[in-house]
Amino acid sequence: MKINELPSTLTSNKKRKRRGRGAGSGLGKTAGRGVKGQKSRSGVSINGFEGGQMPIYRRLPKRGFKNIFQKKIQNINLNTITNIIKNHKIDPSAIKESDLFQKKILSKSKGDLKLLNVGAINDKINIEISYASKSAIETIKKAGGTIILTKQ
Repeated sequence: MKINELPSTLTSNKKRKRRGRGAGSGLGKTAGRGVKGQKSRSGVSINGFEGGQMPIYRRLPKRGFKNIFQKKIQNINLNTITNIIKNHKIDPSAIKESDLFQKKILSKSKGDLKLLNVGAINDKINIEISYASKSAIETIKKAGGTIILTKQ
């Protein structure tokens, strides 16, 4: 079967509605907008407008606080690091946060990395990361590795 021999489905050959193209088209004159009124005019966007009544987004109370200076930080555990080394064949003597983002192992859009002391670490690791907990730093140093914090 060739591409020109494929049978067409009902929706594949459907023409779009051409509005306002004369009475014979079925959508002439008012083009399906009804008669008169604000919604029949062009250039009207009235999202959230409730006919003069106070809109619901103004009636409901605003609550909470949104910190616009909040830092995006994603947590990563020691056992996650060991799994990454095992699965992605990364050299444990030189792990960099930027390399993990470049190789698409972790997502940069979720924020900078913070290393937490969850799980155990077997071999010595040299890692360069944005943030780390004090206990995670101690654990890495006990294992004989080094940790460099890029931000603080």
